[in-house]
Amino acid sequence: MDLLEYQVKEWFGKIGIPVLPSQRIDHPTDLKRLKIRYPIVLKSQVQAGEREKAGGVRIVETTIDAIAAAQNIFNLPIWGQLPEVLLAESKYDAQEEFYLAVVLDTALCRPVLLGCTEANIEWETAGEKIQHVVVEQEFSPFYARRLALKMGLQGALMQSVSDIVEKLYQLFVQKDLDLVEIHPLGVNAVGQVMALNGKVRVNERAINRHPEIADMAAKMIVRRLGDKRRTSLFSTVDTLEMRGKIGILGNGKGSVLTTLDAIINAHGKPGKCVNLRHLFMGDTVPTNFCDRLISSLTNLADDQSSQVILVNFLGTIPQVEQLPEIITKFLQSDRSKITPQMQVSNGNESQHQFELPHLVLRLAGSEFNSVREYLATLKTSNQSLIVLENLDEAVKEAVRLAKLSVVKKANS
Repeated sequence: MDLLEYQVKEWFGKIGIPVLPSQRIDHPTDLKRLKIRYPIVLKSQVQAGEREKAGGVRIVETTIDAIAAAQNIFNLPIWGQLPEVLLAESKYDAQEEFYLAVVLDTALCRPVLLGCTEANIEWETAGEKIQHVVVEQEFSPFYARRLALKMGLQGALMQSVSDIVEKLYQLFVQKDLDLVEIHPLGVNAVGQVMALNGKVRVNERAINRHPEIADMAAKMIVRRLGDKRRTSLFSTVDTLEMRGKIGILGNGKGSVLTTLDAIINAHGKPGKCVNLRHLFMGDTVPTNFCDRLISSLTNLADDQSSQVILVNFLGTIPQVEQLPEIITKFLQSDRSKITPQMQVSNGNESQHQFELPHLVLRLAGSEFNSVREYLATLKTSNQSLIVLENLDEAVKEAVRLAKLSVVKKANS
């Protein structure tokens, strides 16, 4: 469950992370009673990215301009979402902008501290720029200072950033979070730091342990009942059910949604979409990435609507060395273990042979070089396996195979 920015800022302020003077705006007329000085920044409170590009962030200098801007923002949908609340915040002149985060690494089953001296990060190359420190034992200020040093910070700025990282970790543990980030952390001309924007993702299995969060979750669910946008749905769960023939597995929300959009643009019909990066809601014990890959491949193969499984792995995955073995075993799997009962027709067992869906693997990144070479040599008698590096080519093949399967079914 992701919080809105104004909720995140409230949590930041309570735990001691510096935030700007701000005020929640429920209606444009609330700006007549504004308690902070102009100029201010008005921000649309939606769980969608690129608010500024869409016009959901405005800088205003008078009450009249603020009311007019607020009226426009309240009626501006961003990725299909209309805000119920705006955030009015003091303007801040940042000379530098950093990125800080604490995230739960489900492969390591440990918290990881992240930091970068650039705020506008291209996520495809993020691994080269973002510094990380794994919290391997009980947390101490040592971990926060180590991250600041790896970021190349010194003196008072290193101490300020270390203090904020410590508080981020405290919030991470206290609220049972999967992710807490400051994006960006602004630094002004005199070295003062300020959390200009933030993101919090609560572990959904822990919601009921926190009455305050449970109340927030209940209100969010009510608001989202009528919102069918795929991005809104996918922001709260890591599995998205659709009715098409092409199942999607990806190593991150961005990877999955990019694949989904590419299939639609290629006139294909996406089916079940799964983000393997996080634990699934149905998991009763901790799982790693490979566990979730095996489970998802098996579930999609058992779903008769899945004609093709398109796997899109970009950059890196945990336990990459196990991928060839997992794919090989899946292609050679005993269908009786996946399909517990044969179809029965007129009292007799059906003679129809259940077939695995076609498997298309898009593996992009140098880490997958040896994996691609190995998988390209696999020969299977009952399964078409396609291994590619380019996403457009992989999507094209998946759409072609899905249509081919429909034609074969119609002619059978």
